[in-house]
Amino acid sequence: MSQTLLSVRSVSKVFGSGEREVRAVDDVSFDVREGECLAIVGESGSGKTTIANMILGVYPPSSGSIVYRGAPLPVRRDLSYRRAIQFVQQNPLSSLNPKRSVGASLRLALDIHHIGEKAGRRDQVGRLLEEVDLPASFAGRPPSALSGGQRQRVAIARALACQSEVVVLDEPTSSLDVLVQARVLRLLEDLRRKRGLTYVFITHDLSVVRNIAERVAVFETGRLVELNPTDAIFNAPSHPYTRRLISAVPVVARDEIALRDRITEEKDNDAIAGLRPLH
Repeated sequence: MSQTLLSVRSVSKVFGSGEREVRAVDDVSFDVREGECLAIVGESGSGKTTIANMILGVYPPSSGSIVYRGAPLPVRRDLSYRRAIQFVQQNPLSSLNPKRSVGASLRLALDIHHIGEKAGRRDQVGRLLEEVDLPASFAGRPPSALSGGQRQRVAIARALACQSEVVVLDEPTSSLDVLVQARVLRLLEDLRRKRGLTYVFITHDLSVVRNIAERVAVFETGRLVELNPTDAIFNAPSHPYTRRLISAVPVVARDEIALRDRITEEKDNDAIAGLRPLH
């Protein structure tokens, strides 16, 4: 079993005070293992994004602690912590500066974190784009000239630029159409294995979770109600709320599954034959 990389220990987050107090997260504890993808799921208002924001240091816990590699994460994060734990947002257009080219956005991450020699950073930008299946020539394009899927690949490349260990992904495919979503999920899985990344994957879409996560943490109104391997969550959910979530997942017929698998196999064969993959 992999060692624990990140621990959330008895964490609560309260907004407001008195009669206006809202307990967004209530006494939550869980571990994230090195190299795994842990999905955090729940309906809107369940506390999953609040947990993500505390891991990222957007705001501190009201109580409890978040521990990274055995040491509590400080409220004020220096560059080393911000480099180690990166973020991919839901909307790739809003996460990229429209006044900067794609290459400039990636170069900025390299410059801020002093990664590589200055003279070689232009080449690093090209390699980062190619790593997320985009041509190096895209470095000169503005974000507005890219499709939604391409912009999300740039956002992923920016997280990779920092050579991070943990990537927090907040609904990273929810704004994409189904085909593009599948390609981005496959890219994320390939990058995780290649780079040894650890993912905290925030989503409300359990059909996405089944394809990428080893374990699933289920949140309901700020509380962690179930944490189990993905297969157990889908095949034998223990909490009534989890069972309600599972019951709402669209059912795919056997012939649809067979068709999907056949198409995937054909696409893989095409890629082996040297055809350029779709983006």
